[in-house]
Order: sequence, then structure tokens, then C-alpha cells
Amino acid sequence: MESVRQSKVAKLLQKELAEIFRANSKTLFNNGFITVTIVRVSSDLSSAKIYLSIMATQDVNALFKSINDQKQHIRKILGFSIGKQVRVVPELNFFIDDSYDYAEKINALFNKPI
Repeated sequence: MESVRQSKVAKLLQKELAEIFRANSKTLFNNGFITVTIVRVSSDLSSAKIYLSIMATQDVNALFKSINDQKQHIRKILGFSIGKQVRVVPELNFFIDDSYDYAEKINALFNKPI
């Protein structure tokens, strides 16, 4: 079960990372539309799992690799924005959130004629 502190830090990270991805979409992420869908923070607040939904790009995997390559730079920008609110900026681990694609696949199966 997630503590109150974990959920507050997760919401803060989600908000600030969304702003970082929005503000730097042209320069760092080739105009890709990146949405932070879920953030899960470890119990000691030292690491965070961030699930991203990536749209408006030709190659999702290349953009995701670019995000992972720039992980330390993103963490540095995050540190400047939340440094006064948390003691340690968590280690960032990015994952692709494919729940939207999965839901579309299920809908297609339901709408398929018998």
C-alpha cells in the first residue's frame, strides 16, 4: 500500500515531468507528444517508475530510446524544479504505457462480427 508521502511525491513528479516534456518537446524530443500517465515511487522515495504514453511520432521506440539516453539531463532539470520540496531527487526509470493500445485491441475484438 502506498503511503501519503509516496502519493504526494508521485503526483509532484507527474506534474513536473509533464511540464518538462511539454516545454522541451521541440528541442529534446523531436516534437513528440509525451504524456506521463502513471508515476510509482518506491517506499524510500529513492526511485520512481514513470509510465509514458508517446504519440505524434513516426518511431516510438527511437523516441523512447532518446528519452532513456537523456534520463540524467531530465533528472537534473527535475532537480531544479523540485529541489526545495524533496530531499533527494529519485532515480528515474521510464517505461512505455501501452494500456491505450491494449484497450483499442480489446474494443476491436468486441466489435468484430461473429
